[in-house]
Amino acid sequence: MGLPEILLIAVALAIDAFAVSLASGASGRVRDLRGAIRLSFHFGLFQALMPILGWFAGTRIAPLITEVDHWVAFGLLALVGGRMIRSGWRPGEAEARRGDPSRGLTLVALSLATSIDALAVGLSLAMIGVSIWYPSAVIGAVTAALSIAGTQLGGRLGAMFGKRMEVVGGLVLILIGLRILLSHLAE
Repeated sequence: MGLPEILLIAVALAIDAFAVSLASGASGRVRDLRGAIRLSFHFGLFQALMPILGWFAGTRIAPLITEVDHWVAFGLLALVGGRMIRSGWRPGEAEARRGDPSRGLTLVALSLATSIDALAVGLSLAMIGVSIWYPSAVIGAVTAALSIAGTQLGGRLGAMFGKRMEVVGGLVLILIGLRILLSHLAE
């Protein structure tokens, strides 16, 4: 497997992380460059580690993962997205409770939700006998780069459109979760 194929896989896997980063930046919840870097670092790290886990797991646990991965991703994204929508509709309460998605359990939940598909990619690479180390590094780097770009672009959109972007961002997260769920249920 050459670099062009690996880059295509990396970009495809990074799209969800890019969209979540865009929504996080647009909502105004990631307020500074440090938060954006923290978010992109964790998205890249999880995207790099999940294929390795999938590769090592091999085909033994594939049926277990494919039974629940889409539900887990949907649940995590719907939970975080719902909280963003609620926060956007209740401005007074939102300011008091406003959390930074680049910290704590929200960061872990988003990182897991956006990287579950990478686990399946790792399983696939194991089945075709591809070494995982180089593809995993490329996947992580591409995800981190697209995530930082998404956060920065989202911040500009949030500055232009205000609180409405937090509701839009929450809806985007829920739609990503639905896409993951429906694509797996349709298989």
